[in-house]
Amino acid sequence: MPLRIVFMGTAELACASLKALLDSGQFEIPAVVTQPDRPKGRDLKLQPSPVKKIAVAAGLTVWQPERARDPGFLAQLAAVKPDLLVVAAYGQILPQAMLDIPRFGGINVHTSLLPKYRGAAPIQWAILNDEPETGVTIMKMAAGLDTGEILSSRSVPILPEDNSSTLHDRLAVLGAELLVPTILGYASGDIKPTPQIEGQASYARKITKEDGRIDWMQPARTLWNRVRAFTPWPGAFTGLTENSARRLLKVFQVTVEESRKGAPGEVVQADRSGLVVACGQGALRIHELQLEGGRRMTAAELLAGHPLRPGTKLG
Repeated sequence: MPLRIVFMGTAELACASLKALLDSGQFEIPAVVTQPDRPKGRDLKLQPSPVKKIAVAAGLTVWQPERARDPGFLAQLAAVKPDLLVVAAYGQILPQAMLDIPRFGGINVHTSLLPKYRGAAPIQWAILNDEPETGVTIMKMAAGLDTGEILSSRSVPILPEDNSSTLHDRLAVLGAELLVPTILGYASGDIKPTPQIEGQASYARKITKEDGRIDWMQPARTLWNRVRAFTPWPGAFTGLTENSARRLLKVFQVTVEESRKGAPGEVVQADRSGLVVACGQGALRIHELQLEGGRRMTAAELLAGHPLRPGTKLG
């Protein structure tokens, strides 16, 4: 008899894992659980989650409880008698009462090398903190926040060209590759859960829009990491004041120039070869940016239509 797996996921990160379960052909999936449709876009029409779209296309039963701990939903889950819950980017902490329903409990696909970066935004914080590598951990779920025993993990380097979007996509694929063999090894008893080392734990809190603000007093490498970590959301940003009017300037792609000097936030170069802004240590060369009210463009394109003089201050 194939394992009966109820899959729980919402965000794009979870899609590769659901596809891996479907493509393997080794499991029975009586239901997929995802968050309720939410209003999006200018017209605020209800939109299904990325996971729901895949589940519906595959002809799977979809459940969308407002709260996963609702007694009615727990009864519905128990009625299909799952062997295992597989969770990836679902969006709610699951109660122990739910994890007790399947005979193998629940496992979670988490995008960090646990116990580092437990929480909502492990990808962003790994980049922000200048980590040389990160990875995926598949853990046995517990009632705490990402505290469960580790079943498997795999690391990848964080590349200089990575931002949170590109790293997200690589980790989604990595987690999907690791998922099926981990499930089979765990269910057969070949994989033994390993407790996390609490003394090595760190927390990756949820990102806010304000986290994207650029403080030019910081070193250039620190700000390089901030731009990468918060692209595409919430976006790194600074301010440009001209003629007493302040406009938001979003920054998407930068490189570090350690030898350049100037007052923090001062434009030290603005010509056909680019836009360079001094930091607390070194400087950033800005390659892609967006002035409030305009479109995303290269620095050369912006300067062609909106000249900036050296000495202009950002912030």
